[in-house]
Amino acid sequence: MQLSLSPPLAFATLRYSQVQVVFLMVPGVLFCCFLLLLVYLQWHHPKDKRLPPGSMGWPYIGETLKLYAENPNSFFFNRQKRFGDIFKTHILGCPCVMISSPEAARIVLVTRAHLFKPTYPTSKEKMIGPEALFFHQGAYHSRLKKLVQASFLPSAIRGSVSEIEQIVLRFLPSWKNTTINTLQEMKRYAFDVAMISAFGEKQDLEMEGIKHLYQRLEKGYNSMPLDLPGTPFHKAMKARKQLNETLKKLIQKRRQSRRQGGGLLGVLLGDKDDEKLNNQLSDSQIADNIIGVIFAAHDTTASVLTWILKYLHDNEDLLEAVTREQEGIRSKIVEANRGLTWDDTRRMPLTSRVIQETLRTASILSFTFREAVQDVEFEGYFIPKGWKVLPLFRSIHHCADFFPRPEKFDPSRFEVPPKPNTFMPFGNGLHSCPGSELAKLEMLILLHHLTTTYRWQTVGDDDGIQYGPFPVPKCGLPVRVSRRNKSAIL
Repeated sequence: MQLSLSPPLAFATLRYSQVQVVFLMVPGVLFCCFLLLLVYLQWHHPKDKRLPPGSMGWPYIGETLKLYAENPNSFFFNRQKRFGDIFKTHILGCPCVMISSPEAARIVLVTRAHLFKPTYPTSKEKMIGPEALFFHQGAYHSRLKKLVQASFLPSAIRGSVSEIEQIVLRFLPSWKNTTINTLQEMKRYAFDVAMISAFGEKQDLEMEGIKHLYQRLEKGYNSMPLDLPGTPFHKAMKARKQLNETLKKLIQKRRQSRRQGGGLLGVLLGDKDDEKLNNQLSDSQIADNIIGVIFAAHDTTASVLTWILKYLHDNEDLLEAVTREQEGIRSKIVEANRGLTWDDTRRMPLTSRVIQETLRTASILSFTFREAVQDVEFEGYFIPKGWKVLPLFRSIHHCADFFPRPEKFDPSRFEVPPKPNTFMPFGNGLHSCPGSELAKLEMLILLHHLTTTYRWQTVGDDDGIQYGPFPVPKCGLPVRVSRRNKSAIL
């Protein structure tokens, strides 16, 4: 039996269908409006002002995927060749201006640094912590910088040589006659050194929990900032919250026991602002800066060490020369029946040049983030307030005008100091990395024991680079480690 609708009911049904269609269209219309707004905000600027040339890519995504998918040398070089030493782009949700000349980099980082505050994308600030040293200027930054620098001055870290050496001596035997993932092993090593620098030699029972939470946090550092259940970013933020709670409990424990302990934590707990009696740093400020130091000391150092092993493996004559230098130091240590000392590490000129050339060639820190604090006229262009400004260290380090045959790994080029503002592996100006001396120290100590005792051979296809975001050899450089035949160079 076929039913028919009366005119009023048919009209009501039609109206209901129209409402459904309209309801279904609303999200699409809103999404389109959102995209149009992003496009407007991304490209809008005063008509009488001239932005640097360049491409902004897709709305929101910009050119982020291209940056992380390509060789960074190609990404920067292609745009520099097309647009010049100053060009605009859009990465990690931020409109950016990239600069690739030493003079422009010095302006941003040193001479006019007050116009360009240090910053990271919002997602990175959330993960590290908004009170971290990296993100501030002015009195708070000056106060923190003094404290952090005090923890990493040569006079402060020279006493850490034996502690770092013990870490090396525990690690290396476990590599013998086995295949290791160099990057992962170097991360383990750099993390243990970072923990000593952050918390001191005598660490609390909470350290293993802190390690575990930080490892969960770092898995989301380079993910897209989508805070949705199941995403790497969401998992990382959950770990960040737990890590913050754990650190605050440790801080309270040390405050109550009146035992400040060693490392950066001890320095931060003992600080009181001279101008305001008993004005201690808050628990949140201390926690953010502890996480910030671990972040800064971990991945970058591990990546540099991975490249050092790659370059020494590929340059056998250089490896043997480094070994001879280290054997000379080793013979004196054995004769005196002692461990490695700070003074020993000051007598490693060739090994130090290998580190310098690795820092230049690999350029782990491809760029640094700054943000215009106001509208800025810069080199004939307009940079709007809030835009990120990125000095491209990688492009400068690979410029043939400053480093002839830049693709060649040649430590001898550092027998003569490089031209000013052309070699900036740790940044420049007030916000340069305060832990650079510690990073070089832990590299020297590891290389001393590694080159004098072991040899390594790459496994599989050793060509290629992976990005995540720091450039490292393909697959983290798998190598087979064995005891060295000492008669080979004696």
